Amino acid sequence: MYKICKKSEFFLYKYLYASSLVEEEVSSPRIWKNYIEQYSDSIETDNYGTVIGIINKYNSFKIVIEANVEERQWYINYISDDGIISCVDKKIAPSKRVNIHTKNGMIDGVFFSKISEKLGNFFLIDIGASTLKEVENLGINVGCRVTSQYDFFILNNKYYVGSAHKICGFIIAEVMRLIKKNNVLLPYGLYVINTVRKKETHPANIVIKIDVCNETNKKINGEIKCGLGPVINYSPSINNNLREKIIFLAKKNNLSFQRLVNKKDDFSRGIYALISIPIRYRYTTVEMARKKDIENCINIMYETLKNIDPSEKFNYF
Repeated sequence: MYKICKKSEFFLYKYLYASSLVEEEVSSPRIWKNYIEQYSDSIETDNYGTVIGIINKYNSFKIVIEANVEERQWYINYISDDGIISCVDKKIAPSKRVNIHTKNGMIDGVFFSKISEKLGNFFLIDIGASTLKEVENLGINVGCRVTSQYDFFILNNKYYVGSAHKICGFIIAEVMRLIKKNNVLLPYGLYVINTVRKKETHPANIVIKIDVCNETNKKINGEIKCGLGPVINYSPSINNNLREKIIFLAKKNNLSFQRLVNKKDDFSRGIYALISIPIRYRYTTVEMARKKDIENCINIMYETLKNIDPSEKFNYF
């Protein structure tokens, strides 16, 4: 069974630590692309930073495994005369360090206060400037993007701490690496998509998406805990037969998993399944994902892809 090795962990460190803004010279989409090139037959990209690693491109039957690497970001919408910067957001708390992305490079800032008004929640950023002119001289203007500063570290040798949303991109990259490393001959085309947009539109016969979900005790959602395995989702848009095949293979290989009714899932493209990684402290700079859950998710994905036959019928009739 797959275990995260030091080489993969080093890739994870670089990948989580980097910004998701693809236009920058060092960014997580570029790092991901460089990593999966060695395990792909070919690479495709789009104008927004989505990267696709492909195996068996010319096979007519196509399976997509997809992860979204969207990083929470904000736009500067106002700069005061005394050099204080403001952005609008609902889910953010004071005391965060932030990066301001400019044409001249990255500028450090500190989110020090939150103001709630009828128009929305505004958070204020101090960059150590005293005037609007001083801010502008640093290359900062309305429209510049702001991202949180993340540090990557391992907590109690169990949890990866950082931007846990990007864990999904790590998972699909490692699945692709396993397929190439073990010389698995796939009877279909495999498209491994690391997208910076919420919804990818690449056509496929089967789509398996990897996402994150909150650890919870709430009865309305079911009990989800870090360390009990990846989460296999239920919703009207998920194909029951594909989901049951994933569950069967997880049980057959003694891979722990959890179940979740996902009321917000509205995916409707092709034969579709969704697997989530439970995390703690979502939308903070210390999002946490359990190493064991990540490994189990990679193993479940790998076993599923090895055991899908294009001749299988996933419809209900």
